Amino acid sequence: MSADDGDGAQGRLLDHLVELRSRLLRAVIGLLIAFVALLPFANRLYGWLAQPLLEKLPKGGQLIAIEVASPFFAPIKLAFFVALVAAMPWLLYQVWAFVAPGLYRREKKLALPLLASALLLFYVGCAFAFFIVLPSVFAFLAQVTPSGVAMMTDINAYLDFVLVIFLAFGASFELPVALVILVLLGWVTPAQLREWRGYAIVGIFVIAAIITPPDVVSQLLLAIPMMLLYEAGILAARMIAPREPADSVDADHG
Repeated sequence: MSADDGDGAQGRLLDHLVELRSRLLRAVIGLLIAFVALLPFANRLYGWLAQPLLEKLPKGGQLIAIEVASPFFAPIKLAFFVALVAAMPWLLYQVWAFVAPGLYRREKKLALPLLASALLLFYVGCAFAFFIVLPSVFAFLAQVTPSGVAMMTDINAYLDFVLVIFLAFGASFELPVALVILVLLGWVTPAQLREWRGYAIVGIFVIAAIITPPDVVSQLLLAIPMMLLYEAGILAARMIAPREPADSVDADHG
């Protein structure tokens, strides 16, 4: 390799690093703008997040702050999480703008719908967890609370619990996108996904039992959507995957 080639490679590498720095800076600035905009509403956001629990608590139950600084830090932590979720389209756009120039046209046509679908499914998973799962979970926990025991949850513990549920359901709803990616990479085929349906159902119920509270209702509320999403992933993979049988037939005739 000549010196000119080496200088050209170093120049391209430097250009990529500058572009990466610019995209990271824009992503951080966008996230900070969303976070600062949400800070004045941090307490209101926490009150909204606490509604699924407060509505199910028995008489006398309430949220409490065990640590001195919890009333200050818990809402700020929630505001940052909401800002991160709200700014996710902007963050993903920065990632896309950095990697897109190096992709082929077919890769771009496939990657963009996958990114959009992944983002939408994550939002749907979080909304499903908030409006459907959390009320049923807290109703169950309120019912099993022993008599004479006042159900008073620490605001930090409650926030951590809810955020874990959000992330668990948001990630679980990415199942169709994950299946499509596996098919595109050639690691599995739609036919294999159909054959493994029974094993997938068992695995889904095991995952649901691990990441949800120990009640049948919440486990079913995660397992049933995941089974439907598994079927949706198979259908999407069939539409995108190459038609191998047709190709093989054409080859035989040729």
